[in-house]
Parts: sequence; structure tokens; C-alpha cells
Amino acid sequence: MRIALFGRTPKATNLPYLELVLEKLVEEGVDFAVYHTMVGACDEIKAEEFPEMHFSTFADEEELENFDPHFLISLGGDGTILDATVLIQNKDIPILGINMGRLGFLANVAKSNIETSLDALFSGRFQLDFRSLLQIRTSCNRVVKPNFALNEITIARKETTSMITVHTYLNGAYLNSYWADGLIVSTPTGSTGYSLSCGGPIIMPNSENFVLTPIAPHNLTMRPFVISDNNTLRLRIESRENEFLTSLDSRIHSFDATTELFIQKADFRIALVQTELQDFPSTLRNKLSWGLDYRN
Repeated sequence: MRIALFGRTPKATNLPYLELVLEKLVEEGVDFAVYHTMVGACDEIKAEEFPEMHFSTFADEEELENFDPHFLISLGGDGTILDATVLIQNKDIPILGINMGRLGFLANVAKSNIETSLDALFSGRFQLDFRSLLQIRTSCNRVVKPNFALNEITIARKETTSMITVHTYLNGAYLNSYWADGLIVSTPTGSTGYSLSCGGPIIMPNSENFVLTPIAPHNLTMRPFVISDNNTLRLRIESRENEFLTSLDSRIHSFDATTELFIQKADFRIALVQTELQDFPSTLRNKLSWGLDYRN
């Protein structure tokens, strides 16, 4: 088995959990590679605890592809998993997310469950949860790379406090003009992120839908709108400024206001490893404190 370890430079408080992951990999005899931002921390742990430990390194998608891992373990929060998807893209490498961040809807393996979850991974006691993505193209000659998002694609105003207008077409048919600070097009995965903060619904991850959520709309009848994920959206933006912003998860791009955007379902999916300790309803209960009575 080959495993890639991915994450940002670990905080000192998370080093014991990184050490635990390395210990399990060494015990299992796994061939593993470490992302370049984590090499320093792994070298320190190797010198102090596992002098016989050997690992490869990778710094980009080409080196990851050359290593050809069976799985990728993400050490961090949901943002770390979003970063990992940029490296993985359509390579069909399942992700196990260990939560060393905060909320953790995607990275939902708690620190207390690291050993149990890794044992389940090594023994094959898991399921793959496939998540759909969005992809974008533009009416201009500019190519956005990477052109996909796991959580959401957001259109927002730039260098102005004035609203923008997002004229929205669904499969060529006019749908609406959103007078707002912006518009979020979210996947089911992203429905617990930015869209939720703007009043959007929570959608089960395996739902074949996207949701359009306006950001601070001027007209309060403009509510979030759920559509089938086999639709294509065309967005035309009006702004008092010459440009507007588009973000694909956390990657921000600036476009001329004359540019039209086309958004649809991507032609590949991302696989998340789900052990028996993980399911979406329990994640919602734990993260959102559902089912708890605070009245007394």
C-alpha cells in the first residue's frame, strides 16, 4: 500500500498526532510520501522516535502522480482537503481527512479516532463517498486553471460597496437577475460552507443537485434555489466597476465585467474515505449541536 501525507506546516500542538500517524504507517510497513510543507516536522519526529523510518516527498501534482498513491491522508481542516483536491484532480485517489483544524465537515476523523480510522483503512473496512464538483469556463480566451471547485464557485463585487447584478440563465433560459453582493453556486459538499452562512440549505452529499444562494440580496424574495446538477448555468454580470471577482473554493480570479461565465458539473468526482465511525447525520449533529436541549 502506498499513501501520500498532505497538509500545511503542522502547529506544535498537532505534532503528537502527526507522530501517531507516522507510527501507524511504520507499524503497517506502508510505503508513504510526505508533502514538502510537512517534511521538516517529519524529519524531527524521525530523528527522535523512528530513526529507521524512510519516506518519499512530493511538492506538486506531477510528483504525486509519479508516486501513484492508493490513498491520500489529509492532516488539517476542510481547507486542507480543498487544497488536496487541486493536487489530486481526476487521479482517483481517495482522501481520508484527519481533522486538525476547527469545524471539519470534510476532515471528519477526530484526533481521538486516528488509530481506529487508520486500522479500518489498512484492513479495508471503509466505504468511498463520491463527491461531485463544479467546473467553469469563460466567454473570453482566458483559461482558468484549475477550473473546478469542490465546495462552491462564488461571483462577488470588486473594489466597490455597490451591489452587482448577476443575470442568470439555466440551460439557455432566463432564470433571474440577482441584485446582491454576489452569488454562490454550491455543490452538496459546499452546502455546509459559505452557502449555509448566507442562508442556503444543507444538502445530503449524494444528492444530485446544486444550489444558487444570493449574498445579501436587495430583494428579499430572492431565496436560495436548488437545481439538478445536470444543468448548465450562464452568468452575465453588471457592475459599476470594470471587473468582478470569482472564487473557486479559496482560489480567487478577477474578470472583466464583459466576461460571461458558464458553470456546470465537472466530469470527475472526488472520493472521501468513510469508516464506520463516520456518517453525515452524525457529523451534522456533532458539528451543529443538533439534538441538544439548551433550554435549561
